[in-house]
Amino acid sequence: MAGATANTSAHRRRGIRTDVIGALNLFRGSDEPFTGTEMEIAQAMAKIAAIALIQERALRERNLLAAQLQAALNSRVIIEQAKGMIAEYLTVTVDDAFKLLRNYAHYHNRKLSEVASDVVDRRIPSAALGRPQGQQS
Repeated sequence: MAGATANTSAHRRRGIRTDVIGALNLFRGSDEPFTGTEMEIAQAMAKIAAIALIQERALRERNLLAAQLQAALNSRVIIEQAKGMIAEYLTVTVDDAFKLLRNYAHYHNRKLSEVASDVVDRRIPSAALGRPQGQQS
């Protein structure tokens, strides 16, 4: 930085852990050292910045978790619908319907939720999933 002849950093650590989560860099145009009061102010500012960073990280992680849980719930609902449709159309148990769905996904290298969605939307007919071994119409 042009004109800066003195600088220092106020590090912030998270809780009792020793991980440094940031540093507040201070620059001065003269070569006189920073005073104790200035360093206290810098430490207070670094503490406030650290709290903001920790809260932002926690919020981001909470939002990510909420999105993942919602996606899992949505996926589970679709899978349950597909199991019910398959069980009804092929007159098999719900457990057998799940096995057919899972096997189809495995053999076609697709996600179970995608196959279930295609069954519910009738892009994959129930008959295409086959029947469990030993089961006849």
